[in-house]
Amino acid sequence: MKHVISIDVEDWHQCMVPDYRTWPDYEDRIVYSTQKVLRLLQETNTKATFFVLGYVAEHHPELVAQIKEEGHEVASHGQHHEFVYNMTPDDFRADLERSTDALEAVTGEKPRGYRAPFFSIVKKNWWAFDILSEMGFDYDSSIYPVFNHRYGVPDAPREPHQIEAGGGHLTELPVATLPLGVNLPVGGGVYFRAMPYAAIKHAIGRLDRSGYSAVLYVHPWEMDPEQPVLQGLPRLFKARRYLNLDKTEAKWRSLLTDFSFGPAGDVFREQIWGETNG
Repeated sequence: MKHVISIDVEDWHQCMVPDYRTWPDYEDRIVYSTQKVLRLLQETNTKATFFVLGYVAEHHPELVAQIKEEGHEVASHGQHHEFVYNMTPDDFRADLERSTDALEAVTGEKPRGYRAPFFSIVKKNWWAFDILSEMGFDYDSSIYPVFNHRYGVPDAPREPHQIEAGGGHLTELPVATLPLGVNLPVGGGVYFRAMPYAAIKHAIGRLDRSGYSAVLYVHPWEMDPEQPVLQGLPRLFKARRYLNLDKTEAKWRSLLTDFSFGPAGDVFREQIWGETNG
């Protein structure tokens, strides 16, 4: 099986500091950390989907151009890393339009995929799918079928599936889980950093043998253990946020060696959309 590796391109502080107007006050490490990811992908001969913030594309167009030039897929992660369920539909549409314009200005192509910051499309803002479909997106990867205090649709299908939306349909690519009574999150983030590699390999191996193309994700900051430590964070959140950053790159190197990965647009091109590379 070929699985999907996706990179959520946001800087170390952008998921913790909600006011994007203050982001210039923090050390900018997104080029450094993303280039670490690019080197790892090059060394393991792997192509990926990069869900890029519009803000990053506006401030570092050369980085997005490099991602594209190295053969990876560029998709949207929204503009300013805001919870979608805190937006109005009009706000969400405007956020999508700006981020899409920023990415297209660099790559020359409209992104066909989207992932909400914080996986923040949940049942109460299902309307977001209508807007994504109306704006021409082919797929979304915002659903994490788990219980979490900030996100999650635990009863959502675990496999890629179609959602009727906006007078058409949209392909949903949920983040990987393993069913063990409840869905165990194995797709990335702190779950990935907390689990021993042997357990991760076993989980992805089970998905691999079941014929299930798993969607996994990582952030560039998770491969940057030298990043600053933001002060004033709640103790538990801080422990979670900075857990095992020094081990992330080695785990991903092993995973990229042990399994086959590609970008979403390629992995599902023929499997779901009936397209061929020609």
